[in-house]
Amino acid sequence: MTRVQALKQYNVVWGSQSLNSSESMPCGGGDIGLNVWVENGDIYFYIARSGTFDENNAMPKLGRVRITCSPNFFAGESFRQELKLVTGSITISGRNETHSAEVQIWVDVFSPVIHVEMTSNQEISVEAVHENWRFEDRLLQENEGFGNSYKWEAPEGLKTKKDEIGFQGNSILFCHRNTGDTVFDVTVQQQKMDSVKSRMFDPLKDLTFGGKLLGGNFVAAGETEGVYLSSPFKGWKIRSKSPRKRQSIEIYLHTGQYENQADWDSALESLVSEYQERKLAARSETINWWQNYWDRSFIYINPDNRNEAAPEWQVGRNYQLFRYILGCNAYGNYPTKFSGGLFTYDPQFTDPNRPFNADFRNWGGGTFTAQNQRLVYFPSFSPERVCRVQLQQSVRVHHQRLPVPKTALHSNAAVRNRSHRPIQSGRQSPATRCQTSR
Repeated sequence: MTRVQALKQYNVVWGSQSLNSSESMPCGGGDIGLNVWVENGDIYFYIARSGTFDENNAMPKLGRVRITCSPNFFAGESFRQELKLVTGSITISGRNETHSAEVQIWVDVFSPVIHVEMTSNQEISVEAVHENWRFEDRLLQENEGFGNSYKWEAPEGLKTKKDEIGFQGNSILFCHRNTGDTVFDVTVQQQKMDSVKSRMFDPLKDLTFGGKLLGGNFVAAGETEGVYLSSPFKGWKIRSKSPRKRQSIEIYLHTGQYENQADWDSALESLVSEYQERKLAARSETINWWQNYWDRSFIYINPDNRNEAAPEWQVGRNYQLFRYILGCNAYGNYPTKFSGGLFTYDPQFTDPNRPFNADFRNWGGGTFTAQNQRLVYFPSFSPERVCRVQLQQSVRVHHQRLPVPKTALHSNAAVRNRSHRPIQSGRQSPATRCQTSR
């Protein structure tokens, strides 16, 4: 059995649709993670990206995308959803009496671009909706502070600030821009460190993150609204201009700190424009990256004797799946978060007493407690597997902290802390995407 054959047996295959987001499948690359599922004939996915922290140091999703095909080939006699580890992608296929179709979902490892590619034996129409639950400022509920850096000390009246979403021609533009005081400012004041504030790196100030959803054969199709689980949302729709056998959607993401919104807008437009030059090669380059990733080292348990009921075979599969999750954040500005990485979903399915939206996770989005992070990365110490960019992140965290303890403790000694937070550490420019050996 070849290595590729051995790895393929660990692919996850579903033969029926999902009930909700708790039955979602991971897909990602670079520093982007998607939770993908099919519910009532529609394709859904949440979008997450490393380094997207709001004013409260939560790590909000970049929205939810819903895709509807007409005619609906998922409503027929056949359904299949497969996570393909070798290529780092998800394939969804369906068939009814007259139509058969396949959807490929993948993320470019080297550029922050999400691809959804649909092919059918007959012409289909497609509608894509960007659904957002942060369409207005919202007061945090009791215990919701655990999803940011305030934890159980959330001040009264703490809000999650709204995003900006709307149409730009026939595309959908969405972003969150940090404004006003952030938890960084509150922390500096609380620690009586205003005298050295100007020397400290503030990763939350003016941080702007979001992107653009578009399709080559799509036009703006109005707005919608609804409720998913317990979270109201608004949606912005684009629709294919005409039925075709091939339809495609792309989502371009950008994150950065800019003094004004116009500079972020310009940087996003540059990404969209420059990406067209390498679009044709992007898929093959991404597949090559994943193949090289799997070839660096491997552990297969009983590869010639597949028995899904055997604990040892299950351990082997879980090893591959967790390694895939780490690979989806190989170039992340921050480490893979110990409490769900890029792949959290609506928390009410793990704790019914917390009916919050999909942005919530325990222990915040921007808090990296070292005693928990070590469990994520200790298995990666093999030289063939360790992610160089994550090691560089640890070095940045260490060196950019040094001015802080020197002032606070009147000492030149370095101080170790069990909690790594963005408000204390540096972050790599989104334009600088480190590359592993190829």
